[in-house]
Amino acid sequence: MQQGRTSPDICERTFEFATRVVKLCQALDESPGVSRTLATQLLRSGTSIGANVEESQGGQSKADFISKLAIACKEARETHYWLRLLAATDVVPEPKLIPLIDEANQLVAILTTIIRNSRSSS
Repeated sequence: MQQGRTSPDICERTFEFATRVVKLCQALDESPGVSRTLATQLLRSGTSIGANVEESQGGQSKADFISKLAIACKEARETHYWLRLLAATDVVPEPKLIPLIDEANQLVAILTTIIRNSRSSS
């Protein structure tokens, strides 16, 4: 892997995650009130992860690359929060959200590792 580039796997993985978030939000958007409001928050953070990972690929410097990935990691944490909130409030049954919650956790871990490794490499 060349410096300033991540594995194509994380790009594809965050895209697939965003696709799943969009589908969930489409279902939530059919209900009025709180579901729709939470769907908007989830949609913004859940799709931003992959967008920032993609932007990092064209980073103008190592610092820019790391900055974009740090934003993606923050968005993954926020997405994890919204998914947990949807489960805790029974807006969506928890068993349906467990795969997405787990994937959000894994994305945070992967992005944290990439950032840490990028910072320590010369």
